[in-house]
Amino acid sequence: MGQLLKNIQSPKDIKNFSTADLNQLAQELRQMIIDEVSKKEGHLGASLGVVELTIALHYIFDTPNEPLIWDVGHQAYGHKILTERQKLFHTNRTLKGLSGFPKRSESIYDSFGTGHSSTAISAILGMALANQLKGANKAHIAVIGDASIASGMAFEALNHLGETQANVLIILNDNSMGIDPSVGALKNYLIQIKDKKFAQHQNVFQALNINYSGPIDGHDLPLLCETLKKLKSEKGPRLLHVLTTKGKGLELAEQNQVLYHAPGKFDPLTGKLAPSENKHLPPKLQEVFGLTIKEILENHQNVVAITPAMPTGSGLKLVMDHFPARVFDVGIAEQHAVTLAAGMVCEGMKVFCAIYSTFLQRAMDQVIHDVALQNLPVIFCIDRAGLVGADGATHHGVFDMALLLPIPNIEIFAPFDEIELRQLLNHSLGAIQPVAIRYPRGRGVHQNWQIPFQKMKPYQAKWLSKGKRVAVLSTGFIGQNVRQAFQVLNLNGIFSHVHFLCIKPLDETSLHVLFNSHESFITIEDGCLTNGFGQQIINFKNAHDYSQSIETMGVPDHFVEHGSIEELQQICKIDSGSLIKKLSLFITEKKP
Repeated sequence: MGQLLKNIQSPKDIKNFSTADLNQLAQELRQMIIDEVSKKEGHLGASLGVVELTIALHYIFDTPNEPLIWDVGHQAYGHKILTERQKLFHTNRTLKGLSGFPKRSESIYDSFGTGHSSTAISAILGMALANQLKGANKAHIAVIGDASIASGMAFEALNHLGETQANVLIILNDNSMGIDPSVGALKNYLIQIKDKKFAQHQNVFQALNINYSGPIDGHDLPLLCETLKKLKSEKGPRLLHVLTTKGKGLELAEQNQVLYHAPGKFDPLTGKLAPSENKHLPPKLQEVFGLTIKEILENHQNVVAITPAMPTGSGLKLVMDHFPARVFDVGIAEQHAVTLAAGMVCEGMKVFCAIYSTFLQRAMDQVIHDVALQNLPVIFCIDRAGLVGADGATHHGVFDMALLLPIPNIEIFAPFDEIELRQLLNHSLGAIQPVAIRYPRGRGVHQNWQIPFQKMKPYQAKWLSKGKRVAVLSTGFIGQNVRQAFQVLNLNGIFSHVHFLCIKPLDETSLHVLFNSHESFITIEDGCLTNGFGQQIINFKNAHDYSQSIETMGVPDHFVEHGSIEELQQICKIDSGSLIKKLSLFITEKKP
């Protein structure tokens, strides 16, 4: 650890630093981020890119008294280290350790929790207006990236901000990157605005009554401090345009900014990634999705795919490389992505709309109003469904089933493995109503999954194991935990395992067979228990006056924190070990 950094407990400790001290601190802070992330993984490039900006903001402003919000929060590692959490930073993103994102309950310096993009301007404006009403005269700062500021919510907030006199400073951190490269007309505008003559005459921020400054070099600490000091003395809505390089200070991270957004483990000296240990493992489900969509586009001219700023993460980047005119990255704009898909379907296109479960939450009105109400067969590919691990509560995909189940017209599927996912994607081309396909983050279970497309019966439940007493009903990949539990136990013909690929509509024919032949039921799902798959089975039982007991296993009614997926499944008691304990009680003929 650097000589200056090791003695810093809070931003107060840097207030009297010289320019030379601040520059040395930047080197030490950047190196600590590199060292820790190289060992523990996490979001690297974004935090490296704002090291100087982080120091300058805490140097000039009186945090936490003057609120500072980091939009998305990928870039807040340096902020955490400088704000009383340096000694805990080695626990970042681990169970019971620091969150990978700003979190109000973690520190008074985290003025607002951020994990989804484009919320910071709304939140900081709310704080500023509240303090204005209370007569408090202080600055309010939000840092937002060029990709995030293109989102509709950010524009809504800017539009409101411009008609207020709120004491708000927006820092536009412009590195031409989100996770993938920024897209859209605003990106091109921000390139043009770097010409100060253009900025003076054609400035969209000035047109919104927001005082614009910049652009300035975001790695020039003296310039940053001087500019921020000047802007602190001003009042009203202001925006400072700062130019940074994502991955700054680690050559390979600067050269390959997409890969080094969250690179996994790497050599802190060279930046070279650790050798892959996954060469002989089954593929990631995102790879299965991407390769299957590519094959479908090769065979069908009227098929397109849409993603809101996640081409690499979703697996669509490889499809985009082959079909650049038929894969649309719309930027961080989930609402637009859904209604864009609806419009394309109206004109006869088959549309795969790939959105992470946690981000689909932001577009539920569009799913209801623009797709389901009009019964348009958009195919929603809901990536990262279930517990996602170290990203934690802001990113777990546990609410999609509960949100979608009450919506008329929509069909909901959760494949058991990557083979079923592949077949279902192809089958969905024939859909005549909206379709949702949910699948988790991580790897599949088969090496040879790329079998030819076949006809399937997606509405029919599959009996994977037959017994006479207890039926375990699962949906989706969590059924693999049931399979593992069954492999361990001596079943003695007691247990059935039935997989429901289709969650809505349920296969009621199979359910009647099950309820007429089994004494007890257990349901398991990787979503929230409230209004989830298990509740649908209970509703069926009650509607048809069956009397058997039903135990539901799933994510309980509280926000699940960060940790490995295995750890979190154990906490939620949906891992194979928890199921083994529960089923063992039946084997010994005790009531569970």
